[in-house]
Amino acid sequence: MGNYDDIITLPHHTSRKHPQMTMQDRAAQFSPFAALTGYEDAIEETGRLTDRKIELEEYDTSVLDIKYRRLSELVFLHPEVTIIRFVPDGRKSGGAYETVSGLLKKMDVYTQTILLMDGTRIRFTDILSIESDSLLEI
Repeated sequence: MGNYDDIITLPHHTSRKHPQMTMQDRAAQFSPFAALTGYEDAIEETGRLTDRKIELEEYDTSVLDIKYRRLSELVFLHPEVTIIRFVPDGRKSGGAYETVSGLLKKMDVYTQTILLMDGTRIRFTDILSIESDSLLEI
């Protein structure tokens, strides 16, 4: 006769107050625990590269100013423009350069922005270069 022979044949206890736990919930109690939640994301974010914003030389700035003036004269024609702009990164210093193309809708000198027909708004300070067939070679 063993130590537990007297209780081995008894039915499983069922609580009257607490419902029986599902197998899935019971298994979840024994699943692996991630003590460093978010650590993998932090490592990945640290390793993500960003570009530094290029500071334009005086000559490049003056060329852009001439192009701004010429485009402001042609804005009523809604010329197609291709703009290389700097987009700051929301999480860390630096950002990325992207090329945006579209029809010019408006140039707002007061807010220093260019508005394209698709709603894209680009600040003058973020522009690296502007190209358009409407612009003469400058």
